[in-house]
Amino acid sequence: MEKKPFDLLTFGEIMLRLSPPRHARIVDGDIFEKRAGGAELNVASGVALLGLRTGIISRLPQSELGTFIKNRIRFVGVSDDYLVYDDSPTARLGIYYYEMGAAPRKPTIVYDRYGASVCGIRLSDIPQEAYSSARMFHTSGISLALGTRDVAIEVLKNFKAAGAQISFDVNYRANLWGEDEARQTIEKILPLVDVLFVSEETSRRMFRKTGELRDIMKSYAAEYGVKIVATTQRTVLSPRKHNFTSVLYSAAQDAFYTEAPYENIDVIDRIGSGDAYVAGVLFGLLKYGDPRKAMQFGNATSSVKNTVPGDLPSSDFKEIARIIEEHNATGPVSEMNR
Repeated sequence: MEKKPFDLLTFGEIMLRLSPPRHARIVDGDIFEKRAGGAELNVASGVALLGLRTGIISRLPQSELGTFIKNRIRFVGVSDDYLVYDDSPTARLGIYYYEMGAAPRKPTIVYDRYGASVCGIRLSDIPQEAYSSARMFHTSGISLALGTRDVAIEVLKNFKAAGAQISFDVNYRANLWGEDEARQTIEKILPLVDVLFVSEETSRRMFRKTGELRDIMKSYAAEYGVKIVATTQRTVLSPRKHNFTSVLYSAAQDAFYTEAPYENIDVIDRIGSGDAYVAGVLFGLLKYGDPRKAMQFGNATSSVKNTVPGDLPSSDFKEIARIIEEHNATGPVSEMNR
């Protein structure tokens, strides 16, 4: 593949996450921990930590909160070359509040993102050279559900026209838009998508597909020309214990790839684990061009992300490679890194 300045560029909203300490509740806590988050930033940071060059296109308020986010972006190795800043009196950063769960109490999320600065981003804010600077472009259904929809779709089309591979995570959120609107919007851009991430539930409910999961996954390739389709499979034993694996379909090989699940994952913080999966898969495809390796990296990065607090991943290539090796080991493995 042609060498370009960026392996991956993403487009989407970057948010401030506020969480009560540990398992305290939003309704009666007095303290919030602040962190940076957002689906597309999570993906860009995961790929960067594994060793490839990434960046994000977004719009932030020109304020101390914007500076906090910019610093976090740089800390995880993601380029801020294509960040745009809003210095208007109404500039604001979208916020969400996350309360951890403990069985039988489920985790809770409260959004406060209306009128965020990112919704004012314009196509003219993005330099023309950005479109030819990346091997792959990624965005999600969240960006299509927000006020960024029209710009996100045009940006996606421009990257496709410039020769980039297109990655899209459906990431359906019922609290952002209805199933009919989501389906009608996403179906229009699916013919442009090379790598598709979609859950089985979303395929059956929002896309109204029926039949066996593998037939459903193949249908995206047959109907829209998608080259890679990935579906995660998470079994929630309790808020603190999960099993996780995935199925990945490659149209080029007409083959499915899966593996035994990671079992009894100690879930410290589930938020961002789906994005970590996307990051692992995209890394495997960009680095190796190998669907099986992509599936393995996706499963490992998602599983380990559950074990660390915050939205953003923290695992580098060395750690993930070791986790994959141990997951596939047939004999005893060390219980400690030293």
